[in-house]
Amino acid sequence: MKTVSSSNPLRDPRDRRLPRIAGPSGLVIFGVTGDLSRKKLMPAVYDLANRGLLPPGFSLVGFARRDWENEDFAQVVHDAVKEHARTPFREEVWQQLAEGFRFVPGEFSDDEAFQTLRATIEELDKARGTGGNFAFYLSVPPKFFPTVVQQLKKHGLSQGQGDSWRRAVIEKPFGHDLASAQELNQVVHEVFRPSDVFRIDHYLGKETVQNILALRFANTMFEPIWNRSYVDHVQITMAEDIGIGGRAGYYDGIGAARDVIQNHLLQLLALTAMEEPASFEASSLVTEKLKALRAVKLPKDLGKHTVRAQYARGWQGGEEVRGYLDEEGIDPHSKTDTYAAIKLEIDNRRWAGVPFYLRTGKRLGRRVTEIAVVFQRAPHSPFDATDTQELGQNALVIRVQPDEGVTIRFGSKVPGTSMEIRDVTMDFQYGESFTESSPEAYERLLLDVLLGEANLFPRHEEVEQSWRILDPIEDYWDKHGRPEQYTAGTWGPKAADEMLARDGRSWRRP
Repeated sequence: MKTVSSSNPLRDPRDRRLPRIAGPSGLVIFGVTGDLSRKKLMPAVYDLANRGLLPPGFSLVGFARRDWENEDFAQVVHDAVKEHARTPFREEVWQQLAEGFRFVPGEFSDDEAFQTLRATIEELDKARGTGGNFAFYLSVPPKFFPTVVQQLKKHGLSQGQGDSWRRAVIEKPFGHDLASAQELNQVVHEVFRPSDVFRIDHYLGKETVQNILALRFANTMFEPIWNRSYVDHVQITMAEDIGIGGRAGYYDGIGAARDVIQNHLLQLLALTAMEEPASFEASSLVTEKLKALRAVKLPKDLGKHTVRAQYARGWQGGEEVRGYLDEEGIDPHSKTDTYAAIKLEIDNRRWAGVPFYLRTGKRLGRRVTEIAVVFQRAPHSPFDATDTQELGQNALVIRVQPDEGVTIRFGSKVPGTSMEIRDVTMDFQYGESFTESSPEAYERLLLDVLLGEANLFPRHEEVEQSWRILDPIEDYWDKHGRPEQYTAGTWGPKAADEMLARDGRSWRRP
């Protein structure tokens, strides 16, 4: 009798169009009533299901201090999906997904609630076939991380049976300095293996950030000039046009540098500066990123080469907005920075002497995140100075958000009889070059968690190394004066412009 192969003849592993689909699994979200969960996580789960990337029995468990039934929770998810999902709403997808929704009410210290959670997971295993595979998403303030993690261990939820897996997903901020990050790492690693801990930096889920690697290592035209012989300096900017909103309780005492530079911007620096990895496996990427971060050198004079500031009252988007010290819930004597700019160097053969300028701020001119690699001027110009007065420096700009893409700026002759050179740009935009819209960062990251692929998640060594870079700057700021003020809607304080002017450079206007 002829044996029939169980493999699908229509699925050729060489076909790159085949999506990676998660196996049997479920997701537990702690702090499921928060903004992150409502605006990002729940819509991302629906969008993944809508794209056919979740298993049929996928289950979602919410855990929070609300007196809800499963139906109430399903309604909350439904409303979040209707409002924030990227893909169109389809009733049949929703119905299948909603069958796997469960809600567990309780406090994080409540043993009874965790016993209910365990019973719920066991019931879903039988009813939905999740195979005992669950990821625990800690969408909670950092002070609750140790409690939740210890409770998972105490109630036998942190270890799967047999071949099944359990993973922890942790949101930033991961500590507020090196000591607290190390303490937190120790607590988490006592319960979960380092390879089962996924630290979310949503920037790493963005297509454009991943495109840094493609741009550098898949194209021979960039890599030969990606070094000190050709690059004058690098500017990495993350600007927001909003204030702190209702986040006073979280933001005051943290500030822009801890909130953004320690994770997002130093990760972008590492990807821009790292050497070519042996492969795109997580371990190879971490090795090269760590080498770059360990080579980072702080300026000797932190007073001259770092700037912090707070936004003051001003006009933005056609309306008058209040200053940081006037925001509700903010101490009028607060020294928390809403703008931070720092100059770093990377002490290795590729980058010696090339400054990396990092800046971030709230209430700036517009919302934009970009990496600008600015090249040196041509060593000899046969043109008269009058011919080239409108010529700047060549630059390659990677736009992470909002209009994702890459711009190259170079000099070109202006049409006409005289030899006049002016800057022009060549622009690549994701939206115009590809028919498929980019998935949300959280879609990519949640799917990677369920697949166990860790290459877009910072490891604990990277987190600790980033704090080693930022801690001396924060200590200096703590002991020296107060933040400068800058008018809301502008591009930051005068001191930041002066910091670059001392080096004979100026900030790009994104």
